[in-house]
Amino acid sequence: MPFLAVLGILANLRGHLTEGPIPADIRSRMTTAVLLLFAILSFAGNPAFAQQPAQPVAPAPPTLPSVPPATAPSVTPPAKGIPTKPIPGYLIIGTVFNENALSFPGVEVRVRRKDEKKYRWQTATNSRGEFALRVPEGHEYEVLVRVKKYQDQTRAVTTANGDTQQRLSIKLEPVSSAKTGAKP
Repeated sequence: MPFLAVLGILANLRGHLTEGPIPADIRSRMTTAVLLLFAILSFAGNPAFAQQPAQPVAPAPPTLPSVPPATAPSVTPPAKGIPTKPIPGYLIIGTVFNENALSFPGVEVRVRRKDEKKYRWQTATNSRGEFALRVPEGHEYEVLVRVKKYQDQTRAVTTANGDTQQRLSIKLEPVSSAKTGAKP
């Protein structure tokens, strides 16, 4: 056990000394720590355990010339059959709330590039109303949040600004039910 760890144990146990009788497990730890500290201090003063001067080191054998950078391959080719898609690097995270500012679990969250019609990523909020999606950097995205009986919310996200993530806070409002006819 290193010297600093023993000192840390002793410092931690010092607090137990002011609380009255020392429990047996604490007394055992304290005894062990004191004995280890004594052993470390006694070895530190013994000349037999003193650090010996460093021996001269033989020079390293010459190495073979390395391959010039121009002929060395820059990227290892992918294994056969494994698709090579870039790993998305921008995180869109957020929380969805209802009209009473309470977290809203189970809400559908969909993301698409601004210039596309099809949504490419989707998820749902967790029990705390939170969601997270990772998308490729360098594009503008549109985040659609929707759930039945509530108005859809759309937010724009730009990933080309140098950040690594963007946090959204979205409050959904219920769809107002406008009644057009009179009740009979």
